[in-house]
Amino acid sequence: MSTPRSVGRDFATGLACLTTSVVLFALTLDLPGPSLLVPIGPGFYPRIILGITAALSAALLAQSVYGWRRTARQGGGHTSAWPNYSQVIATFATFGVYVALLPHLGYRISTFVFVAALQAVLEPPRGWKGWALLATVALVTSVATYYTFERYLSVLLPRGRWTDF
Repeated sequence: MSTPRSVGRDFATGLACLTTSVVLFALTLDLPGPSLLVPIGPGFYPRIILGITAALSAALLAQSVYGWRRTARQGGGHTSAWPNYSQVIATFATFGVYVALLPHLGYRISTFVFVAALQAVLEPPRGWKGWALLATVALVTSVATYYTFERYLSVLLPRGRWTDF
């Protein structure tokens, strides 16, 4: 019984990310605690990110094992010798344009355009309902992340040189 190639990669990637996340999380435990003026210490945000990364890595491991067992029972495997990386390349290109536009358009407009463009690239909308959903998701994402970071966490986000927005 042989495992499909992609399942082996998913398992190895999940294991590597989980191990790295756990090790780095353990290292954050040595960081100093919060000061009297600030309720959270310097390890708070890294622990959140590393905890999320560890949870997602564990999910990838579980999915890999479950997928391997299901594929082995069905007698199938990886069918294509040449995987299609066009969506991966399109995602990186879209992200590159987002990074380039960020200082010019500002966070809010650039994030709206990025989320909308990435959705359209990965799965082009069909009909007006698809376009309306795309615009709604992009708007909610940009507004929610802006208010979370700028207003709640007091993280200054880039303002656009062209828009001052």
